[in-house]
Amino acid sequence: MDNPMLLKSTTRHVRIFAGEIDRDGDLVPSQQVLTLDIDPDNEFNWNEDALQKVYRKFDELVEASSGADLTDYNLRRVGSDLEHYLRSLLQLGEISYNLSARVTNYSMGVPQVAIDDKQVS
Repeated sequence: MDNPMLLKSTTRHVRIFAGEIDRDGDLVPSQQVLTLDIDPDNEFNWNEDALQKVYRKFDELVEASSGADLTDYNLRRVGSDLEHYLRSLLQLGEISYNLSARVTNYSMGVPQVAIDDKQVS
């Protein structure tokens, strides 16, 4: 095939492409390599541990899909599962909203504020 179609999954915070970046910075379609772009709009504050958890979850989801055809549907399912995983990291406090982001829209829910039970009203 001269011009293979690029398969991709795009959610608010996760982009997965069936392809790889070449030396010129172009995305080249591939049936063998997946490229993951996490939080492309920098909506969250990340630390290395949280990023590694996402990469491990991605690897786990891809491994669970091994043997299945590489289709838009299967790629979207992995992307959707990763999006839910990011929500769980946010709810656990392992990542937080980036209040300096270009747009603050709280797409995964309004931040929760801890209330100190010892405070007197």
